[in-house]
Amino acid sequence: MLEIAFPDAFNCPFSDNGSSMLPSIFVSHGAPSLVLEDGPTQQFFRQLGATMERPRAIVCISAHWETSRVTVGTAQAPTIISDFQGFPQALYQVKYPAPGDPALAQSIAQALHADTDPTRGFDHGVWSPLVLLYPDASIPVIPISVQRYHSAQDHFAVGQALRPFRDEGLLIIGSGSATHNLAELGRLPLPPHAQAFESWLCDSIVEGRTQELIDWETTSPHPRLNHPSPEHFLPLFAPLGAATNPKGRVLHRRFEFGSLSMAAFAWE
Repeated sequence: MLEIAFPDAFNCPFSDNGSSMLPSIFVSHGAPSLVLEDGPTQQFFRQLGATMERPRAIVCISAHWETSRVTVGTAQAPTIISDFQGFPQALYQVKYPAPGDPALAQSIAQALHADTDPTRGFDHGVWSPLVLLYPDASIPVIPISVQRYHSAQDHFAVGQALRPFRDEGLLIIGSGSATHNLAELGRLPLPPHAQAFESWLCDSIVEGRTQELIDWETTSPHPRLNHPSPEHFLPLFAPLGAATNPKGRVLHRRFEFGSLSMAAFAWE
């Protein structure tokens, strides 16, 4: 695997800040093979899960479930979806038998005025980070879809509607990618436009520049070179919308496969 870490990169676990509320987080889930390949990003995920308080349930907004309307998975026993090709056979044998929570999922769907899907399983945007974060697969997981043709503001509003559920012990995860131009995988040296976008993203989150983030298609450097399509960036806006403090924290910074940022963030 090609990896580039910043000289000043830091891989810091989430630590207790005195709040009883779990953070809302965004993770870059990378390639599905992340679960098989030991390295700094896999170690980051494992450490993050070990240091966070155990949630009552997990809501995961995944880049790999696209629908025309916001949709909530309400399955009692969701199955794994192997939504990829050409990876090692061991990856197709990975299991993550976490339960759903249909009653809670229905409550969330009502709060979001969303559709429901009682058959939706866990795509790799859901299960690949959770295999590392909570490997015992005992916490109920509720997937939520993204809408490629809806705005960042729309996804931010989803997060705002989810915010009250944080008081009930829910962990809200947006699972996507800080940069996601698959045509540039393996490109070295690191393309300047990828580094510029990732730096802008980290600075904007730390400084709490919420509107600038929502307007990313006009305010960020090289938005379409880093996200030719927006579905891997849109999951960021749900945990941002669910935040009680607009100033977030960078949990992890790393480039892998050349230009693929594995940045992760948390908000109180």
